[in-house]
This record gives sequence, structure tokens and C-alpha cells, in this order.
Amino acid sequence: MTTLKLDQVSKLYPSTARGGGLTPALRKVSFELKPGEVISLIGESGSGKTTIGKVLLRLTRPTSGTVTFDGKDIASYSTRGFREYYRHVQGVFQDPFSSYNPIYRADRVYDLIRSSYFPHVSDKDWSAKVESALDAVALNPGDVLGKYPHQLSGGQQQRLLIARALLLDVKVLVADEIISMLDASTRVDVLNLLVKLKRQGMAVLFITHDLSLGNYVSDRTVILRHGAIVEMGATGKIFGNPQHEYTKMLLTAVPELHKKWHGVAEPGLAAASGSGAAAASQNGGVTTTTALSHATLVDELTHAEQVVKRDFRAVFGAGRAVASGKSQVAVALEPPTLREFEPDHLVAEPEE
Repeated sequence: MTTLKLDQVSKLYPSTARGGGLTPALRKVSFELKPGEVISLIGESGSGKTTIGKVLLRLTRPTSGTVTFDGKDIASYSTRGFREYYRHVQGVFQDPFSSYNPIYRADRVYDLIRSSYFPHVSDKDWSAKVESALDAVALNPGDVLGKYPHQLSGGQQQRLLIARALLLDVKVLVADEIISMLDASTRVDVLNLLVKLKRQGMAVLFITHDLSLGNYVSDRTVILRHGAIVEMGATGKIFGNPQHEYTKMLLTAVPELHKKWHGVAEPGLAAASGSGAAAASQNGGVTTTTALSHATLVDELTHAEQVVKRDFRAVFGAGRAVASGKSQVAVALEPPTLREFEPDHLVAEPEE
């Protein structure tokens, strides 16, 4: 059984904040991808989702922990070993424009695959293989082959890259926001393609910040916050009965069809009422968000800004705080402890 597994993977970067220190992009992340399984990796910007994808594809090396493929640590692979690894593990990233050289035709990415992995395949067989891959992603060969990147839409460029991955004997696909640049109709086609590939035995890591898409396509879900897993398990359990406050916050932030957004009350509104209780104001028959709802958001922000500054002398030789990525929130390297809420549903303890 082919399995791609992360075990206690951490990734630290030098901090750009005054005083130096280190920034933990990942904090002891552990999970595994099995054949025929789609795992959605969900979290806000800066939570470490893309870093996990880069670690799996060996585009960056973890500071600690291991990544194993079929039980073997990929850090031990030779150059030839990595070539075989990439035959089975491929990635497609959010920005397709950066994957093409603008002075070459877009389908040159297929020529590179052919020269590395299929040098002895005849032109006729190769053309048939390319056309089959393009058909799988709903592209007409006549519309995209021989064209330069600027002559293709973002959606066409993205699907060309997905088709490139399908040319290989891919067992694991790291899909990092691969449908963010596609229109609604094409988006559904690509999601259904992922489901089809899953049924054929491919494992897919579906990285997204769109909870509805993750719910649609995945078997299991991993919720990531500040580089650590806060909730993980069967998708139905995560979405149907979320336990961590961060997961609940993400779900309540999802817009609902046929419902208008009324905005958050200004901080001074509740105080002006003199009661300190949840007060609502009427404007043309429409009720604004209550002060209680606003207080919940404020509490969340306050908690995020106060997530522990611990003593790292034993690790770093100094008592410097460690800032977390884009949010600049101080976090501890040690992740919160995961406990079993129910079978196939793990929840992290709150970070105090």
C-alpha cells in the first residue's frame, strides 16, 4: 500500500521581526495520505498549508521530523531516487503563471516530462497520451497546444498543469488551491476529476481555504492554525460536529446563500446602550449584528494575539518569542495536544 506520511514535521524560518528569532511555519504536523483518499487541508492565510505542500514535494526541507513514502524517508533519496519519487508524487499550485517560461510555448512543460520519463515513446504514442490527459481535464488539444502562455486563460493554464501530472504514474497529487483561478463551471469539472482520480486509487492532498469545496471533495479534513493541527478526522464529523473554537469560527464565517451580510456593529455601539448586554439596532426593518456577536469576534482576536510567549532557552539558547508567519502572532513551537473526541475525530487542546 502506497502511503505518504508526515511525522512530527516542523519548519522554522529566520524571523524578520526586530530582535531576530525564528518563525515556526509548521509545528510538529503529523498525518498520512492513503491510496484512494482525498484529504482537505484547511486554514487561513499563513497557517502553513502551502509549506506542507512544499515539504511533501521536497521544494523545502523540514527543520525536524520526517516525510516517508512507502515507508522510506525521502531525505535519504539519491538524485535518481527523487526522479522516481516525482514520477509518483506531483504537485499543482495556485499560481499557474509562474510555472511557464513566457518565451516558450506552454506545452513545453510536456516535452520536459517526455525527455525525463518517456524518452523512448514514439511521437504517435506520445501525442495520444497527451491528448488523453488533456481530455481528462476538458481541454481541446487544438485550443491549447502550440500556444504561448499569454495566449491562454488562467483556467487553461491551470488545467494544462493538472494534465501534466496525469502524464506520469501519479499516486499522490498535492493540489494547492488549484481551482482558485477557475470559473464556477470549470471548477466543478476539476473537482469531479479529483473524485474520479480518487476512485482510481490516487491520493489527493487538497489544500484550500474554501470550506465548502473541502467538504464537497474530501474524505478526511485537517484544520491548520498557526502551523499546528487543531482538528482532524472524517470530513462528515469535522463539518457536522466541530469541536475546536477555531473550526467553529471558520464555519460561521462561510457566507450562506440567500442571506444578506449585515456587518459587524461598531465597538462603541454596545457601550453607548449603557447596558453592556447584546443590543440590536433597527434600520429600515433590518437587524444589525448584535454586540454579543461583535464581542465574540473581539474575544477571538484577543485570544489570537495572546497565544503564548514561552521560554525557548532550551531550544534556541535565548528567551526570544517566536512569531507566526503573516499574522505576527506570538506562538509556541510546541503544538497543542490532540485528543480523541470520538473515533476518527481528533481535537486540539486550547492554547493558553
